[in-house]
Amino acid sequence: MKPIADYTVLYNDDDIVVLNKRAGLLIAADRYDPEAPRLDLSAEKEFGRLFAVHRLDKDTSGVIIYAKNEEAHRNLSMQFEGREVEKVYHCLVHGHPLWETLHVDLKLQPDGDARHRTVANQRFGKPSVTDFKMLGSCGPYSWIEARPKTGRTHQIRVHLAQSGFCIVCDPLYSGNQKPVRLSDFKRNWHGNTEEENPLLKRLALHAYSLTLNHPRTNEKITFTAPYPKDMEATRKQLEKLFGVNPLS
Repeated sequence: MKPIADYTVLYNDDDIVVLNKRAGLLIAADRYDPEAPRLDLSAEKEFGRLFAVHRLDKDTSGVIIYAKNEEAHRNLSMQFEGREVEKVYHCLVHGHPLWETLHVDLKLQPDGDARHRTVANQRFGKPSVTDFKMLGSCGPYSWIEARPKTGRTHQIRVHLAQSGFCIVCDPLYSGNQKPVRLSDFKRNWHGNTEEENPLLKRLALHAYSLTLNHPRTNEKITFTAPYPKDMEATRKQLEKLFGVNPLS
C-alpha cells in the first residue's frame, strides 16, 4: 500500500508556506512525545527552515501555516495572539444536536488529568470560546462546523464533549472508538463485515480554513484545505445516502 504523504502544498512564497497536513503528525516539537513524526521536519526538507506560528493537534488534519523568516514569524504570531485569524474546522460527531448554533465559553486547564487531557476548570483554567454550527445530520452522525476564537489545547474536542457530543474516533475524549464503516449505515450492504475496510478510523476533525493578513502585503487571504481521502470518502457515502453535504 502506498504511504500517505505528510502534506500537500496549498500556498508558498518567500514569507510563508501553507500546508494541508495528514492526521498523526506533530507540527513542532512536543515534550510528551519527542520521537513522534513531525510535519515541520518533513517540510523543511523541501522549504528550508520553518517557524511555527500556531498549533494543530497531532490527530487533526488540515491547514497549517509556517513562516519562512523572522519578520513573517513575528507578524503572524501577533495576528494569532491578537485573535485576528479566522479559523474554521469541520468534524463528524456521534448523535444529533438539537441546536443549530452553539456558543461555548469555558475556562480550560491543559494537562489536567493523568491522560494529559484538557479539562474544564473554572478556578485554574484559562478562557476559551468556540462557536459551533450544525451542518447537517446523516444517519448516526452529524457534521459540525467549529469556529474557535481562542487556541487552547484540544479546545474543540473538549467543548463538544462538555456539550454532550464526541468526535468520531476521538482517542481521548470519546468512549466510542468504533471506526466508520459503510455497513454501519447502509441498509442493503451485503459484504463481509470481518473483511470490510473502515471508511474512517482516526479523529474526524479537520482544520478546513484559515483567514489572515499576509505578513508582507497585509492582504486578507483565505486558505482552504480539502478533506483528506478518508474523510472525503466518508462524506461522499453519507451524502449519497442522506443527502447532506457539509461542503455545500
